[in-house]
Amino acid sequence: MPEQVIIFWDNSNIFIPAQYVARKRDGVLQEKAVRIHFEHLFDLARGGRNVVKAVCVGSVPPELEHVWQKLRATGVEVELYERGKGTGKEQGVDQCLQVHMLRALADIKEPVTAVLLTGDGAGYADGIGFHADLERMYKNGWGIEVVSWDCACNKKLREWTEQVGVYVPLETYYEAVTFIQKGRSAKVLSMKHRGRASPKKT
Repeated sequence: MPEQVIIFWDNSNIFIPAQYVARKRDGVLQEKAVRIHFEHLFDLARGGRNVVKAVCVGSVPPELEHVWQKLRATGVEVELYERGKGTGKEQGVDQCLQVHMLRALADIKEPVTAVLLTGDGAGYADGIGFHADLERMYKNGWGIEVVSWDCACNKKLREWTEQVGVYVPLETYYEAVTFIQKGRSAKVLSMKHRGRASPKKT
């Protein structure tokens, strides 16, 4: 059977650190001038394997509907949530993505590989959060991959992923998974050195 993956995508945790990297790499000072090349990032996450399901969770504003349509065009299920009226902060985004992770763990009988796009390791000490749920999946035989910006990835999440699965640093693919509005285009994506995790044999 061809290798299969399920992709769990935390958009804000990918998009926001990209602004920081863009300042370092492209000298971009204008806020939000850098954009994520959704098709290339999706291909990087997929790693040439069959996608059972892909879900991306994000918030509005600032992203516009036509931006999300580009992501939906790749076959990714998009769920959007309003930011807090008073604080402007995200509400329930992480929890929503975690629900998808736990549903996949409960519903899919034969383990596949979970590909998580985030660097957020919050809540691990209390047995909650993305890292804790990845550990649950790993203990049930799932392959584990984390795709994240080094500059924003939780240290414990990265170190654990490197021990049990595959960690993919987005800085390595920066020029392919981003582009600059009215500036640099995204380069061709090469996955020559992209590692792949596999579920445990049952």
